[in-house]
Amino acid sequence: MKNLLFLIYLCSFIAFSQTDQRLYDIIDAVSSERIERDITTLANFGTRHTLSDTTSTTRGIGAARRWIKSEFEKTSADCDKCLNVFYQKDLVEKGTNKRIVHDVYVVNVVAIQKGTKYPNRYIIMSGDIDSRISDPTNFKDDSPGANDNASGMAGTIEAARVLSKYKFENSIIYVGLSGEEQGLFGGKGLAAYAKEKGWEIIGILNNDMIGNITGVDGITSSTDFRIFSEPVPQTETEKERNARRFYGGEVDGVSRQLARYVHKTTKTYMPEMNPMMIYRLDRFGRGGHHRPFNDAGFAGIRIMEAHENYTQQHQDIRTENGINYGDILAHVNFEYAKKLTAVNAINLASIAWAPPAPEKVEIGGIVEPSAKFKWSKVEGAKGYKIYWRLTTSPTWDSSKYVGDVLEHTLDGIVIDNYFFGVSAIGPNGHESPVVFPNAIFR
Repeated sequence: MKNLLFLIYLCSFIAFSQTDQRLYDIIDAVSSERIERDITTLANFGTRHTLSDTTSTTRGIGAARRWIKSEFEKTSADCDKCLNVFYQKDLVEKGTNKRIVHDVYVVNVVAIQKGTKYPNRYIIMSGDIDSRISDPTNFKDDSPGANDNASGMAGTIEAARVLSKYKFENSIIYVGLSGEEQGLFGGKGLAAYAKEKGWEIIGILNNDMIGNITGVDGITSSTDFRIFSEPVPQTETEKERNARRFYGGEVDGVSRQLARYVHKTTKTYMPEMNPMMIYRLDRFGRGGHHRPFNDAGFAGIRIMEAHENYTQQHQDIRTENGINYGDILAHVNFEYAKKLTAVNAINLASIAWAPPAPEKVEIGGIVEPSAKFKWSKVEGAKGYKIYWRLTTSPTWDSSKYVGDVLEHTLDGIVIDNYFFGVSAIGPNGHESPVVFPNAIFR
């Protein structure tokens, strides 16, 4: 009997630890040639400044967003209208901040691939449409923004092309966000729109600069990239803050779990890449378009190159003291942009194929030799996995698949020495992000 139970457990473990060949196919389908073409097209609009021309067919942000919308529509036509493509916009009035020098509609380009089972649950990939040079209010001079952020926008367009060939249980949103350089207005608008529509946002993968491999630090790497994530939600309650003092969780908010998910998936399917989890909302004192989603309580991370070159960001195009300043096409590595696009695509797919995460995870085992868990049932889950790690470890290092049960005890694991979490596993082996315990039982 014991041998039979062991065999059943072993088979279950193997079933839920194998990789999915479709994710390797997705990696292979991403095209550096298409990404290069799209980055070139975006850079050739001259400027994509949020306040730039909206009527020209060849120059300015209006021409750029119409072209982006047309690309999403082409992809939709190729997949039997599987994408719902539309503009989402908000008026931002002059004087809202110093960078808004005239009234402007901040217009996002949205493409939604509806899920078959959980259509109101959304995982988002975003890139920024807009660009700028040294003076953030200069909306007339050339600002090609080849890396910042035609690279992220082109990656988002390419991910839509590749993933539109598949069906997913959850919905995927591909979006070009505007107004980033003027104050993160596009992200604010879409996050508010999501709240208004009652969307369940699983998280956002914000891609901002995914095309540069040589940094001002002198390092050149086509495998390193960074994942920025905030430690705990901005919207946590006073009760939750007080609980953290006694139970831990200072680095276990929903955004940090999303970062760990991306790290794990990348190391599994693209082991040649080096994802660097940065324990910070964004770069020091700076911001990106995942932040408005974090402000609204949603999980959100920033995926970007590891080695930035500041001479090629927010700079007038010029040569000074032998240095070529400006964000131009010559500085973009299209193969690297392809790799980071693939990182996004496999994580979007894995999450979109997975069941929802358990809403409630309870933990017990105070002054006992074992850690105990209970969790809420997840529709569509065929089993659950318990994760644990040393309190100083950045990643979930140990796990146990426990089957289709709603409680389990880890014998011999002392609750004081580890952090824990639970994920839901679908019939296809894909799993939800890990949920850190949010309740205690004795």
